[in-house]
Amino acid sequence: MKKPAIILLTLTFLTNICLSQKPKHTFALGDSTFILDGKPFQLISGEMHCTRIPRAYWRDRMRSAKAMGLNTIGTYVFWNAEEPEEGKFDFTGNNDIAEFVRIAKEEGLWVILRPSPYACAEWEFGGYPWWLLKDKNLKVRSKDPKFLKYYHDYITQLGKQLSPLLVTNGGNILMVQIENEYGSYGEDKEYLDINRKIFRESGFSGLLFTCDGPSQMPRGYLPGYLPAVNGLDDPKQVKTLINKYHDGKGPYYIAEWYPGWFDSWGSAHNTSNMEDDAKKLDEVLSAGISINLYMFHGGTTRGFMNGANMSRKDPYSPQTSSYDYDAPLDEAGNPAPKFYKFREVIEKHLAPGEKLPPVPAKHETISINKIGLNNWTCPIYDLKAPVIAKHPLSFEELNQGYGFVLYRTTLKNAVNGLLKIKQMRDFATVYINNEFVGQLDRRLKQDSIVVHTDAPNAVLDILVENNGRINYGPYLIDNRQGITEKVTLNETELTGWKMYKLPFKNLAAFKGDIANKGPYDLKPNLMFGNFTLNKTGDTYLDMHDFGKGFVFVNGHNLGKYWDIGPQQTLYLPGCWLKKGQNTIVVFDELKINHHNIGAIDHPILDEVVKN
Repeated sequence: MKKPAIILLTLTFLTNICLSQKPKHTFALGDSTFILDGKPFQLISGEMHCTRIPRAYWRDRMRSAKAMGLNTIGTYVFWNAEEPEEGKFDFTGNNDIAEFVRIAKEEGLWVILRPSPYACAEWEFGGYPWWLLKDKNLKVRSKDPKFLKYYHDYITQLGKQLSPLLVTNGGNILMVQIENEYGSYGEDKEYLDINRKIFRESGFSGLLFTCDGPSQMPRGYLPGYLPAVNGLDDPKQVKTLINKYHDGKGPYYIAEWYPGWFDSWGSAHNTSNMEDDAKKLDEVLSAGISINLYMFHGGTTRGFMNGANMSRKDPYSPQTSSYDYDAPLDEAGNPAPKFYKFREVIEKHLAPGEKLPPVPAKHETISINKIGLNNWTCPIYDLKAPVIAKHPLSFEELNQGYGFVLYRTTLKNAVNGLLKIKQMRDFATVYINNEFVGQLDRRLKQDSIVVHTDAPNAVLDILVENNGRINYGPYLIDNRQGITEKVTLNETELTGWKMYKLPFKNLAAFKGDIANKGPYDLKPNLMFGNFTLNKTGDTYLDMHDFGKGFVFVNGHNLGKYWDIGPQQTLYLPGCWLKKGQNTIVVFDELKINHHNIGAIDHPILDEVVKN
């Protein structure tokens, strides 16, 4: 071999070695601050979730985070998104959490990872997969061996995706949270330590931490690990609390600071006082405390993934699809006035000579005039094969997670009396011989309705919707859906049920059914339309004339709407629209005779309608 060739091979070999060795950082706990590469480091973080933001917009949202002055992104990982079916993991598309983290690194942002199997986050079942509920005896968030096996398997798979991205491996993940606000639920330190072991065994080396509200921290922290606090922003109180549970020292981290709040169906839109928020942010940063804004950018809870709250004092309360959260970056990724106010505060705390990048321009929006809904089908008019059982079966017993189930039985004789559904979850519409009788709403503790028919052998249909499993509080473990106990008529149990599964994962099953099957005025209704665009942009479907349901555009489930508000629009990202022909499908279970739908250039999130 000639000398030049040897030199070339040597240089290539050395280059490959250099490229394979990622630069590693150090991240540690100091007595009062975090220490990054040997120097004090203050986390100025904002929460975003990859599943709530179209993948095409991830980088854009992160650039906005940088422009407001954030140096870190905080993010949950939702187990039920990453393992939608038992043993079938999906780290693709909007679930590609590793790519989300890598893009953050490319944009110069660190990441605080919150992959605890329990997330809360106004997300269906707090992030737990629905299929855990198929086993009536399995208890989530406990030392139940069956639960722990599923938990371990999931974190093992997550570790394969994310452990290479830890800061000690050359990545940008600084810390990893084990469990989440556990003190609001339990106080088993052995269970918390099992969490720690599972994360370690799955490759999550480096710093681990917990977070809890101030009164919950004694129950929820794990001795020896950093206890972060949620919902407290008085600097003196933050330091006193963390000192108490962390050997008299810091660093001090507010893992969730709330410059906004989420919305629930039928309740007023939540906002916060921007001036008060900015003052608090300045006080926290001036005290050297690290902070994570929950949320910096909320986005949208699409599909059927909204959660619900319920306590011993408060009734069941499902959350809206919009997760705007009155955050600095609004649902569509545009800076709100709060964004600029916070940017001013953060600029005061920059190192000498450091400057923030310019604020990205507001995204272009479009309006769409009347889109014709020219074809329709009634899902309960032409059903597929049922599951037959003597007693009603829950969603979980039917091997279904989300959507709707139609429960059908025959009333042999003429009836006039009280129909009662024991433990109905969560919203139902009732029909006799395809005639709409009324609706039942778990929010309002409605479980009974008077029914009447003179006809023998009348068909009773009860269409039940999963309106969102509980994501927080003591009822987390009581989350089975559908008709979970029994149905009685004048106190006599009805038996002999046919159950038709309507998960609406996609609408392929209905594509052949758009030849206008069933009367157009029959509830519920699936309506189909097409529309042509010359240009694309973000837009908002105006749902004022509709009742309750969901919308698909070009195959994307945009989320739920409900005429009670406060949300009256559905955000439609421009990246999901096409120049040329687009498709839309609207499902409405309460209102009929829709012939068109339009889209406007702004959201409406603050109109509550009392029915």
